This record gives sequence, C-alpha cells and structure tokens, in this order.
Amino acid sequence: MPQLAGLNHVAVLTRNLERFIHFYSHMFGAQVIFREDVNGLRHAILRLGPGSWLHPAERPDSPHAHADPRMFQRGHLDHLALGAVSKDAFEQIRARLIAGSASDGMIEDLGAFHSLWFEDPDGMRGELTLIVDPDLREIHAPRPLASPA
Repeated sequence: MPQLAGLNHVAVLTRNLERFIHFYSHMFGAQVIFREDVNGLRHAILRLGPGSWLHPAERPDSPHAHADPRMFQRGHLDHLALGAVSKDAFEQIRARLIAGSASDGMIEDLGAFHSLWFEDPDGMRGELTLIVDPDLREIHAPRPLASPA
C-alpha cells in the first residue's frame, strides 16, 4: 500500500519571478498561495492541484536559472510533467500554450497517456499529460497522435 500522496512540490530557479508566475497562472491556472521578498530572496508557492505546488525562487544571476533545452542534458532534474484533470482541460491548456507560442501543439501517444511538450519563459521544457488508461497498462515509445486527445 503506498504511503505517499504523490509529489508535493518542485522548487525551480527563475530569472524573473513575475514572468514565471504569470506564465504558470495564465497557462495552467496555477494559484499563488504564498509570496515573499526577504533578504534578497524573492520566491512564491503556486498551487497546481490539491496537494501539489511549484516553488519558484528568483535568482537572476544563477547559471541554473535558464534551462538547457536539450533532453537529458538539463541536469539532475530533466523536466516537469503536469497532469490535466480531463480531456477538455488538456485541450484548453493546449490551446493557451499554442496561442502563447509556448508549444507547437503536437500531441504524442505513449499508450497509457498522451503528452504535449511546452517551454516556459526560462527555457525549461515541460510536459502536459493526459492519462487515458489509469492502470498504465500499455506504455510505449512516443508516436504522433493521429487526432487530438
């Protein structure tokens, strides 16, 4: 029996906290639940779902505040994957990401889930997922989805 409720939060460095908050609030509906500017550290907590958050910290001079776009060359944490609550939510977020030039809109079929890649304002690659088989029985290599989710 699992003893964890899931992933609680991911701490992310950003060059510009306001830009980061705007992107994740506008694209994904993330809610700012905490914001602080103390002793030169600006950071916030953005609620993504009932028990998950993003914790961005503004570090404009950090070499890690701008992401490397190459998969598996990005460092210890390669990318962030966010899960849509429904097919409709997936399509609404997809439309916002395309309109905001943060994604080309291509959906990949990985069997048990569909995936859409995006890039945030700091260059971090992210993935929006839609679980189509909650038992995750058939996961396979990505293939272009013939029709939208």
